[in-house]
Amino acid sequence: MAEAAVGLLVAKLGVALAKEAATFGSLLLFKEASALSGLFGEIREAKEELESMQGYLRQAERFKDTDETTGIFVNKIRGFAFEIEDVVDEFTYKLEDRHGRFAAKMKKRFKHAKTWRRLALKLQQIKKNLKDADERKVRYQIRGIDKDAGSTGSQSKIVDQALYFAKDDDLVGIKENKKLLMQYLSEDCKEQSTVATVWGMGGVGKTTLVSHVYNLVKDDYDAAAWVTVSKSVQVEPLLRMIAKEFGAKSDVASMGKRALTEVIYGHLQGKKYILIMDDVWVVDLWFSIRDAFPTCSGSRFVITSRIHDVALLATGNFVVELQPLQEAESWQLFCKETFWKDQNKTCPEGLKHLAEKFVSKCKGLPIAIACIGRLLSCKRPTYTDWENVYKDIELQLTNNAILDVNIILKVSLEDLPYDLKNCFLHCALFPEDYDIKRRRVMRQWTAAEYVREKDNKTPEEVAEECLTKLVNRSLLQVVARNSDGRLKCCRMHDVIRLLALNKAKEECFGRVYDGSGAFCAEGTRRISIQSENIEQLSRSCGTHFRALHVFESHVNINLLRSILASSRLLSTLDLQGAHIKMLPTEVFNLFNLRYLGLRHTGIRSLPEAIGRLQNLQVLDAYNTELSVLPNNVVKLHKLMYLYVCTGRVEFGHQFVGVKVPNGMQHLTALRALQYVEASSKILREAEALTELRTFGVCNIRREQFLDLCNSITKMKHLVHLDIFATGGEMLLGRICLPPTISWLGLHGQPGKTSLPWSHLTSLTRLQLSFSNIDEESFLGLLVLHGLYHLELFKAFVGKKLRFCSGSFPKLRILGIGGSHNLNQAEIEDGAMASLVSLLFDDCPELKVLPDGIENLRALEDLRLVDTGEELLEILRLKGEEPNKDLMKISHIRKVTVELTKKNIWERIR
Repeated sequence: MAEAAVGLLVAKLGVALAKEAATFGSLLLFKEASALSGLFGEIREAKEELESMQGYLRQAERFKDTDETTGIFVNKIRGFAFEIEDVVDEFTYKLEDRHGRFAAKMKKRFKHAKTWRRLALKLQQIKKNLKDADERKVRYQIRGIDKDAGSTGSQSKIVDQALYFAKDDDLVGIKENKKLLMQYLSEDCKEQSTVATVWGMGGVGKTTLVSHVYNLVKDDYDAAAWVTVSKSVQVEPLLRMIAKEFGAKSDVASMGKRALTEVIYGHLQGKKYILIMDDVWVVDLWFSIRDAFPTCSGSRFVITSRIHDVALLATGNFVVELQPLQEAESWQLFCKETFWKDQNKTCPEGLKHLAEKFVSKCKGLPIAIACIGRLLSCKRPTYTDWENVYKDIELQLTNNAILDVNIILKVSLEDLPYDLKNCFLHCALFPEDYDIKRRRVMRQWTAAEYVREKDNKTPEEVAEECLTKLVNRSLLQVVARNSDGRLKCCRMHDVIRLLALNKAKEECFGRVYDGSGAFCAEGTRRISIQSENIEQLSRSCGTHFRALHVFESHVNINLLRSILASSRLLSTLDLQGAHIKMLPTEVFNLFNLRYLGLRHTGIRSLPEAIGRLQNLQVLDAYNTELSVLPNNVVKLHKLMYLYVCTGRVEFGHQFVGVKVPNGMQHLTALRALQYVEASSKILREAEALTELRTFGVCNIRREQFLDLCNSITKMKHLVHLDIFATGGEMLLGRICLPPTISWLGLHGQPGKTSLPWSHLTSLTRLQLSFSNIDEESFLGLLVLHGLYHLELFKAFVGKKLRFCSGSFPKLRILGIGGSHNLNQAEIEDGAMASLVSLLFDDCPELKVLPDGIENLRALEDLRLVDTGEELLEILRLKGEEPNKDLMKISHIRKVTVELTKKNIWERIR
């Protein structure tokens, strides 16, 4: 995966070269101009060389593990790429260093002329070393190795065979999916041939399931064929395989696509046939071969894939998504693999505790369970031997336990484009079982320049696409989604993470420091600190670190000083969750720093020295103890994301904003600004922040509303807006919200003129607090047909809530809180047809269930907190006679009631 490092560098070199015209367009000293011209020439040559090298690296990655000479050369290329990156980062910073008065600037320019010559000479030396390495590779390379570069290799074949010939009595956890697939393949369908797909992460059992069902049903068809599709397969070779598997008698060895298509079509014409295409990687492959198959009634295609887009090829609903095994099924498979010699296949009592830990490690992935089980079956069944294996796995000192998984997933990793490779390896640096938040990881990818603007898409949009691709390739697992279905957080499977960490270490991409055993940081670009004890790391004094991610809350920040002092090219410093109150002064000398993560820390103040961080793009000080930002924050002209607020945010709670200095209008690159304390000055300056996507302002007063409205009018890209008003009415009638608004929070008393809602067609989430909404004004909200999430906290002051038929068709989450007058709710048939979660909180007059709650057929979760005690008692009553109220909610999976003052909580259903 050296291609990933080189690809990232090529993009960085392109950015550096883009500055050439602007640089020579300014007034330069003769010596400075001459030195710069030579340096730009060296950068251009380096970029051209690396671009030519990318194609080679894509091929070399497939066989570098089997050819030592190639492996050495690939590692050399990676090392040279890192050296070039160091040169370019230093050059970029000093080129943009324009601080100081006239005399200071002139002094810097004389000094910079020497720097440009030094960096140019360094690039020349790197280029010479690269040429020498290339010549050595040619001298000693084994001939014939290139011929095999495009093949899938023997390892993949071994895996295919191992999975394909799984014995029936070894199959575990496939009962329901087998039934679905059998039903599809066995039913008498008079329609034209159709496609079913089975998809899921590598090693989850797709091939095992399909091969088992295929062997049961293939005799029901006139013709049957199974082909294993590699990611590098071409159309003609694939058609030849299909023709042979179907038993076509023609000599297909020398045929082209057209002749092969005719042969297969003629052979299958009038027959009921079945074709299994195992491990398909690209959608276009199907469209390239489908003309070879007649649309005979009852014929079937089954495609297995780890790619979600390929799964969408299915006809109708014929999609089977395989999930990891449940706990009981995992245990059953583990015992079958580990104790296959034992007739009863049972685990001895003395080993059960360790066995459960092994099974837990595998997280339901069949191939992982099978691999670990096979390893243990070769060991003596003693606690000591098993414990040694477990320790080896924990310390990542053996690959034997996951050899087959490595073979399978290696193919997945090689298939990733270089930007996705970097994104994927970055995710491996998060701790085991860590919930990776979408926004956090996207901001880190952007700051690290793994993603850039592309095809008129913003870096955020490109980053979200990359995250979706990794999920669709089953390399990341979805943990939670927002109410509108958007990915909220994800997680990397432990087995995949272990493999990714090994790859990250091998590629010098990054390493995890956990405080155990010897640790060498030599060559590593990124460090993930997951231990309080960092003394050993602080002594390593790595000088080439690009990122430090701290995941230990009680880390001694002072022990990081030596690392920060020596890592002058550091671009990411993430201290989220660390118990620190101030930053070391060394942080503010990191001229290359782009991401500073202080979220959930105890940081109380930031010094004026923060103005030195001229490349800073992300300053995340959300939920800290900051009350004011330093004046020099306005010098951070590249800042894109600024998150600041104090206090935790819960249902209906007030945000506490942070005071910002004058001059915020200079931060024109800002895309997010949350949450700032309102002042007339900042609200007027916000007019210049036209790139904002997210804006949150607190404690806005009535007389400041006009300035706010004028600024919001200029924010044509605004997606998320939060307004917290105090001491007066919110003049909503003056706000002209852009139609791009998706998330809106209005917290304060509105004026007599309510906000016009009808044009907010993109609005998916609405939070209203202290809004004095009555029955009449609530009807105005019913035009928001796109809402997925609605919260009304101390917002509804009426007595009756009425949801008419057809209202809020997409709404999934509804929360009503602090409505002290509410005593009745009516839900007509057809209202809120998609509602999944309903909450009534602090509504003491609500003493009966909403009329028509039985119409909410999709409702899964009903929570009644501090509603009328009469209602709670009715629901808690469990007598012999039928309870009509309980019958109304019998379709709801989970119903809970709570009285906080009496400390009563009970689940009714």
